[in-house]
Amino acid sequence: MISFERLKNEYERNWAGLEIRAGRLAEANAVARKALNGKATYQQIERLTGVPWFFTALCHYRESNFDFDTYLGNGESLHRVTKLVPKGRGPFATFVDGAVDAFRIQNFIGANDWSIARMMFRLEAFNGFGYHSKGVNSPYLYGGSTLYGPPEARAGKFVRDHVFDSDHVDSQLGTAVILHAMMSLDSSITLDGSPQFAGRSEPEDDVASTVILMQQALNKLGANPPLAEDGISGPKTRAAVSQFQEQNGLRDTGLLDAATVAAITRATQPGGPVQAVDLSQILKRLEDLAQLLRPSAGGTTLPTTVPSRTLPATNDPISLFERLFSLINRTAPVPGPVAPASPAPVDQLKQVVDLLSTLLNTSRGKPMLGQVNGALGETVGKLLDGKKTALGIGGSLLTALLSSVTASPNAGGLAGLLGTIVTAVPGISQFAMPISLALAVWGVLGKMEKWSQGTAPPPRVTT
Repeated sequence: MISFERLKNEYERNWAGLEIRAGRLAEANAVARKALNGKATYQQIERLTGVPWFFTALCHYRESNFDFDTYLGNGESLHRVTKLVPKGRGPFATFVDGAVDAFRIQNFIGANDWSIARMMFRLEAFNGFGYHSKGVNSPYLYGGSTLYGPPEARAGKFVRDHVFDSDHVDSQLGTAVILHAMMSLDSSITLDGSPQFAGRSEPEDDVASTVILMQQALNKLGANPPLAEDGISGPKTRAAVSQFQEQNGLRDTGLLDAATVAAITRATQPGGPVQAVDLSQILKRLEDLAQLLRPSAGGTTLPTTVPSRTLPATNDPISLFERLFSLINRTAPVPGPVAPASPAPVDQLKQVVDLLSTLLNTSRGKPMLGQVNGALGETVGKLLDGKKTALGIGGSLLTALLSSVTASPNAGGLAGLLGTIVTAVPGISQFAMPISLALAVWGVLGKMEKWSQGTAPPPRVTT
């Protein structure tokens, strides 16, 4: 199984022994100078995302040869919606906007570890880890060095999907080679990006368990070729996700968004979706909410209905989730500068829906409280009834406060108390925030369930 911990020592060993071939040195330096020419733009992206500027330069080289009119995620034009995975992105006004979007999809925003080993792992993940099974160092990293190709090392290249030619030598320079050349020309590049907090997981590691479950489910559904169940959403996994989306009438992006995770989970369960109460009234209230959120003057008008989407079946809570979060995405403000410390709230909510979707689809029977409020049974359900939203919002606010506190347990008063908590529970926001958001969303869904049963008042317009 491919994992960073398994490959870490190999990356460090290869970097220490990397030598650019004499016949490729001039070319490597020329490419490095092109990368340095875009430094100001890459630094702007670093300020927005926390991703080191030179890492962005390396991705830009391999994806589109430093063309600033392209989308960093796949090298397509900025000015139209992408047709390659990730599909359906854009158009974007600037290269910076597209790069921020690409890094958000890759879960790089908020990353803590930018050591040479972790950077090489992330770079190779862009292209896939298939070379390891062939016993060849990836040309995506090492092309143009003595670590790839004869006489010092083995050659080989995937000349097209799933076709490996052991005699072919990739002529393009690898990203590790370009970084090596950049460092010789710019002394400000330092590789001191080791994680500040030992043992803290990285954003892509946090989603790995979900990706593994989806890979297992797609394999069960007949993914061809079968996917490596490694928790890495690489090219093969995204291609399988894209195929599933096309076959099941979902928006074809190749990404494991909330709707896709819910649909894959539903598809692997015997008997289809759980029968629920009539949710037609909830749909009407969502439409009423959309009307209330329409701006009175100026701004973008929010459509009453979602284009190109049919209303969900009244007995399908997962489709209702999709409808609800479509509304959330459409009413969310246009994002400004991205704070590197945490993913966007809507992204966090989508992660919560992944969990809630699975819970609702695996429920058995119909508790008296309804399938939302009674998901944990009658006793616990009644204990939390009417309190989930308040607990969730309060927990989210407290978690956000703790996440912003500098760990200083020796301070006095409230600051000392908060510092003690932060020191005792490193990375608290990584698990507390999703739980708090889950409670909040669960509470909202519980209210909707009560509305559908006629046991709660309708929402009222506020000023």
